[in-house]
Amino acid sequence: MLASQTRTAFGTARPTRSAPSLARCGLKVQCVAQPSRASVPKKQDNAVNPALFAGALAAPFLFEALPALATGGEFGILEGRTAALIHPAVMGGLFVASVYAGWLGWQYRRSRTLVDDIKALKAQLPKPAAEGEPAPASPLTAQIAELEKERKELIQGGFRDKHNAMGSILLGGGVTIGVAGCINTWMRTGKLFPGPHLFAGAGIVVLWALAAALVPSMQKGDNNARNMHIALNAVNVALFAWQIPTGLEIVGKVFQFTQWP
Repeated sequence: MLASQTRTAFGTARPTRSAPSLARCGLKVQCVAQPSRASVPKKQDNAVNPALFAGALAAPFLFEALPALATGGEFGILEGRTAALIHPAVMGGLFVASVYAGWLGWQYRRSRTLVDDIKALKAQLPKPAAEGEPAPASPLTAQIAELEKERKELIQGGFRDKHNAMGSILLGGGVTIGVAGCINTWMRTGKLFPGPHLFAGAGIVVLWALAAALVPSMQKGDNNARNMHIALNAVNVALFAWQIPTGLEIVGKVFQFTQWP
């Protein structure tokens, strides 16, 4: 019986039994025909992998978005430029709304104070010489008529309701976007930056709340509450205007250190 020689992994030759010998031992041997090299289709080297192709297309966008994730990307698009610009854009609109609300409030105040002015002028009109006789002509009559016309127009303008509606927008929207600005700064940088802009913004929010708290007393006719309401809002607008330059500096940093979106 001939035995074929095989070489082990250690380099020594080891005899192996041939197929007929294994058959005599009761073992069945099945020979599987191996396909020839010619029958195996060759892999096309020029085929394009769809996954690699999609990744190659998306890579420029991913690398472009990475600088916007200032704190590591935990908050995604909320760390980008779009979310960062919401606060300054809305606050700019609220500054204009503050000035407009002040003008509306002044017109409403004018419609109320005209009543006292008209009463004071009527008290100065000359009295008739005798009962039943017409009162002597007076230049105050034309002035009173003019003031009454102005007051009527102010009442028709609905300045009271417009002022209240604008105040509600300032209180609700201002507090919301003020807090949102602080949160967005923390998302982008991982911290807040104590300074004039942050402290002035906190003061503006507090002044909004204090001015709104005086409204119930104002509705009861408390003139002291009305004067305090006007004073607080005047300081608010002045502080708001002073804060604009520091806000524009922060907007410049947003464009410097973030990317769209």
